[in-house]
Amino acid sequence: MLKYLIAVIFMATLASPTFGQIQKAEQNLQSIIKQFDVVGLSVAVVKKGEIIYTHSFGMKDIENNLPLTDQNIFRIASISKSFTATSIMQLVEAKKLSLQDDFSNLVGFKISNPKFPNTVITLKMVLSHTSSINDSQGYFTLDAIDPTKNADWAKCYNDYEPGKGYQYCNLNYNMIGTVIEKKSGERFDTYVKNHILTPLKLYGGYCVDSLDNNRFATLYAYDSTKHFTASPAAYAARKEEIKNYVMGYSTPIFSPTGGMKISASDLAKYMIMHMNGGSYQGVKIISKKSSALMQTPISDEEGYGLAISNLNDLISGKVMTGHTGSAYGLYSAMFFHPKEKFGIVVITNGCNGTYTNGISDVLRSSLNSLYDNLIK
Repeated sequence: MLKYLIAVIFMATLASPTFGQIQKAEQNLQSIIKQFDVVGLSVAVVKKGEIIYTHSFGMKDIENNLPLTDQNIFRIASISKSFTATSIMQLVEAKKLSLQDDFSNLVGFKISNPKFPNTVITLKMVLSHTSSINDSQGYFTLDAIDPTKNADWAKCYNDYEPGKGYQYCNLNYNMIGTVIEKKSGERFDTYVKNHILTPLKLYGGYCVDSLDNNRFATLYAYDSTKHFTASPAAYAARKEEIKNYVMGYSTPIFSPTGGMKISASDLAKYMIMHMNGGSYQGVKIISKKSSALMQTPISDEEGYGLAISNLNDLISGKVMTGHTGSAYGLYSAMFFHPKEKFGIVVITNGCNGTYTNGISDVLRSSLNSLYDNLIK
């Protein structure tokens, strides 16, 4: 253990940025904040497998004039999917299910594209968004796709054969959350806390009511008049829904597809776990095999694996691995380079949300600035 600690301290010393590097990085970020009307921005930078820099800029709460700090937590939107997929990989390793399982058998009702009734939709297809399922009927309840609950359930399926096309779909992951409950016997939010967050010593979770609401960074939607409006729905309490909770069906109220609340610095620690093949500071969350599978593209054109994307146009000359998120005015990014052992987390709770090539300009600019000044 002592040798491990000495090695960590040595590597951290080698990777630590100079005062001048930090000053330049922060000046660049302040320019980005001004350019894109950013409310608040939290960042974390990892180099040589260690966090070398964290900082928060701007406001947590405009109305009450509260500054954003590194202790604030955000609803990180679709990066949440990777926590759900990581949970599934744990259950696969425990042999409680298989990625090739018929998803109908896992979720408890018929999941089948009516245009291709003989093609089985597997768990792996649902995880990789190659299931041919879409969000046209909504995704906040399983009723949308349950044939016994929605007369228009068939509209949830696209015209192509399962496994033969890709469409990003939030319903996929809300359904996967129910499978975690059915196979583990634990409520979804509790499972993630017990098997990922607590072992890694991270503060966060999917259940709003179990978290300190004073730490929530208010999320702000930006409109065409350059006005910011708070989005209280991002942290809506679920006490009444939980009272009537049905295990294995009510799961979407926690939003396995987008409902994780966590800080940028703790998300960076989670990112290091994936960068290191499933382990962080001696704590194994998933195997190297499972970690590699999550990061391996199933759909080559989109570079998407199992809740992990691979992008070759984010940072010049690098194929970056990770995920983005956007909801309620928030934009988030978690990207790393598994071989070179660097990574960056950027989260904003409100900005002028313009996009270039499918990535928020605030995220892209911030990621590149931090890479150029603190890593490169």
